[in-house]
Order: sequence, then C-alpha cells, then structure tokens
Amino acid sequence: MTTPDSKETKYGLLIDYEFCTNCHTCEVACKKTHDLPIGQYGIKTLEYGPVKNLTGKWEWTYLPLPTDLCDLCADRVAEGRLPNCVHHCQAGVMYYGMVEELAAKAAEKPKMVLFTK
Repeated sequence: MTTPDSKETKYGLLIDYEFCTNCHTCEVACKKTHDLPIGQYGIKTLEYGPVKNLTGKWEWTYLPLPTDLCDLCADRVAEGRLPNCVHHCQAGVMYYGMVEELAAKAAEKPKMVLFTK
C-alpha cells in the first residue's frame, strides 16, 4: 500500500478457501523453495470439519495458512515470478498481487482470506 510516508507498495496473498481441495501442493512447493526441515512450514493447510453447524448444514473446509516462515517468496517475486504456492496451486484458489486489488477481489466472495507481509 502506498502511503505519503512510504513509496513501497504492499503485496499480499489472497486465498479462496471455499474451493481448496487439501492437495497440500502449496505446502510442498514452499518446503522445496525454502528447503524447510520436517515439521516446519511456510504455509500449512488446516482442516475444519466435517461438522454439522447450528443451521443443519455440514461444513468441511480447508484453509492454507501462511506461517511466520512465509516471506511471500521474496526471491521469486523479485525475479518477476509468482510465489511458489500460488504458481503450483492445483485448484487455482491462491492469488498474489497488490493489497488494494486483492481486497477488492475478496469483497466479491465471503470465503476469502487476505494475508499480507
């Protein structure tokens, strides 16, 4: 985000978790990119459900969650490439870009989460 005090544009990661299939490709791509050891993740897919909510509807959702080790693939982005998790997302539910643009996209749907660094 550009502010009067800064000329830096803020970038983020938008995830449409309504359609995440829990394939773990984002996790694997991140681990390979950053050479992370077993048990360490830059992004980790969490699972909620199956659970029947108060309205009687069943929910079973997956949410890729960036951790503190996520740097949004700064080296790849500096080369003009997408973060590896976005590049390899098999369901196509991850987006990288300027926070303002991603926030506008997130406003279109209820099950989207925006992460920034």
